[in-house]
Amino acid sequence: MYLLINILGVIVYLGIALLFSKNRKAINWRSVIVVLVLNLLIAFILTEFKWGRDAVKAAADGFNWLVQVAYQGINFALPNWVTPQFGGTAKSMNFVTSALLPILMIVPLFDTLTYIGVLPWIIKWVGRGLSFITGAPKFESFFAVEMMFLGNTEALAVSSLQLKQMSAKRNLTLALMSMSCVTASIIGAYTQMVPGQYVLTAIPLNVLNALVITSILNPVTVTPEEDTIAKMGGSGADSAVAIEEGEVGENGKKEPYFSFLGDSILGAGRLILIIAANVIAFVALAALIDKILALFNPWLSLEHILGIIMFPFAWLMGLDVSHAFQFAQFMGMKLVTNEFVVMGKIAGTIHNLSIFPAHYQAQLTVFITSFANFSTTGMIIGAFKGLVDKKKNDLISKNVGIMLLSGILVSLMSAGIVGLFVW
Repeated sequence: MYLLINILGVIVYLGIALLFSKNRKAINWRSVIVVLVLNLLIAFILTEFKWGRDAVKAAADGFNWLVQVAYQGINFALPNWVTPQFGGTAKSMNFVTSALLPILMIVPLFDTLTYIGVLPWIIKWVGRGLSFITGAPKFESFFAVEMMFLGNTEALAVSSLQLKQMSAKRNLTLALMSMSCVTASIIGAYTQMVPGQYVLTAIPLNVLNALVITSILNPVTVTPEEDTIAKMGGSGADSAVAIEEGEVGENGKKEPYFSFLGDSILGAGRLILIIAANVIAFVALAALIDKILALFNPWLSLEHILGIIMFPFAWLMGLDVSHAFQFAQFMGMKLVTNEFVVMGKIAGTIHNLSIFPAHYQAQLTVFITSFANFSTTGMIIGAFKGLVDKKKNDLISKNVGIMLLSGILVSLMSAGIVGLFVW
């Protein structure tokens, strides 16, 4: 029965996207069906086949290994923040040490892969392959892969030339897609708190579901003449290609590596401060709201209210009522705050199958592995405001509700599809 409810849930999530579609007649159903089949195939392989599970586990273990290497640097500077297992003296590691400080090594690592041209090459060819298989427009496919590695605002920034050349409606599609990404450089932080194999499973599913949901919510007909990828960063074709491939900088010369590395490390430091500040502020604000609500009724809390609102969607995951209500509270908390707040709350128990059954564990991990929340809408609008003209930005600003709906539906779809195969 729960499996049938889970299947119904996936259908309902697609139906909600169809209900809010801006132009149902323009939906490319061939592309939608192909991407859905690919989605199911990937989820099936990564959860049902031993070699698929082993591959995902190996990738998760790789990120964990990187984090453990990062602890060596943290231990050198702050030995009383690191546990004896990694050479320190701390009894236990706090959230900042275990999840955030490793970013100081992992971000420069990914930036170095960009500098030497490895990451742009992967993004380009995976994006082209995705477009060929699914029939989705070339740049939308390219962007889906690009934001998976770089993050939403970073992917928008390096695609500024393309955004300026594209129509306002296609810009809106990219804004909708931007709600559903994660950044590869902070995957290591996620895997320290929740099951890494499901974090890694969520990433390709989010990419594909972003294409599915946005092509239904905001279908745009792209002509062959428009279906191109503009070269980024320069005026001439040759220089633009060189910049895109990481061969030269905007001024025609490649920045010295150690200067580039220094900027990358400073950027990683700012990212840590931003995440820490957001987590502290959101947790404190949520606690304040709970205190105010308790003045009216001791039972009232933000989690309970959000749990009631999100309960139908959680129940459609194929969960029993008690688990569905708890799941709904986590869903609501993630949307109001961010994924780190929820991960921090469940980190101590999520690996315990007696508390979180496998089906619940997999779906919750996949659902929270994305940037879909209220604050992300502000980040995306701010990024577009600095990159495109007022007309295009105004269209995006008028569709904040659809942006949030897109992020929620992609997370629901990814979690629902994984749930079909994990029980």
